[in-house]
Amino acid sequence: MLVTIMQQQPTQQHDATIPQQSPLCIDLHCHSTASDGALSPADLLARAHEKGVSHLALTDHDTLNGLRSARLAAQDYNIELISGVELSCAWRSHTIHIVGLDFAEDDPQFLARLQQQNANRHARAGAIVERLARLKVDNLLEHATKHAGGDVPGRPHFAQALVDAGVVKNIAQAFKRHLGAGKPGDVKAYWPELEEVVRWVNDAGGIAVLAHPRKYDLSATKLRALVADFRRAAGRGMELCSPGQTASDVNFLAQLCQSEGLWASQGSDFHTPKAPWAELGRIQKMPEGLSPVWHHFKQPIAF
Repeated sequence: MLVTIMQQQPTQQHDATIPQQSPLCIDLHCHSTASDGALSPADLLARAHEKGVSHLALTDHDTLNGLRSARLAAQDYNIELISGVELSCAWRSHTIHIVGLDFAEDDPQFLARLQQQNANRHARAGAIVERLARLKVDNLLEHATKHAGGDVPGRPHFAQALVDAGVVKNIAQAFKRHLGAGKPGDVKAYWPELEEVVRWVNDAGGIAVLAHPRKYDLSATKLRALVADFRRAAGRGMELCSPGQTASDVNFLAQLCQSEGLWASQGSDFHTPKAPWAELGRIQKMPEGLSPVWHHFKQPIAF
């Protein structure tokens, strides 16, 4: 029996359906303080339990630092934790995100590649500090790092540091004035090409999934080209159901998924409890006739 709940977007509402039979609820995209999330891995798992999630992939940006504590907490809440990460890459001058799932967490080559990704993030954080020096916020990097739970801060963490310093009233204003697209703090990082990042995941025995395809502000033609290139690079899955998408978005992505022979994935892309439209476990109903990515895990999830 399907469980239906209302999912509220900032400007519109959509029906969001957990497409599993209770008590199964599969969420394969979320974030903790190990990257740009608001909750620690342990607190994230507690919230996932509260929201009825049975299977979760913690997919922090370019790091596995949160997985150990997440796995310990998952045992406490009887949640099945799937190894996950969200990797940044470049495609035709666009920054694209690839979610890696069900890979070997101790693969030494994969860990070394993640270290390089984090070096890129450190360089970017330093550049953001330099760009925002005119705001004269003391110890900006230190404050942003604190909000990142001690890890490499991203723009959301810098935004919160600017709020704390009284430079702006809220995070939205921080992005509008200082960190959003085209603003001084919008520092473009160097990322490896899409083909390379997909290979990393495959080499580690995992499944590469194209994350939230509708978030890249690509035309339908360019999105088709991206999906085709991703499939040619040996990518295996694509997120169909993620926050902010209309029913027509989901149907369009389902057609792309079928035409390219990709497996279908889903996730809330949860970052913070302050964004109820991206809540853990709240996922639009997946169209029928697709092959869910979790059927292809080393230990397939079936119901």
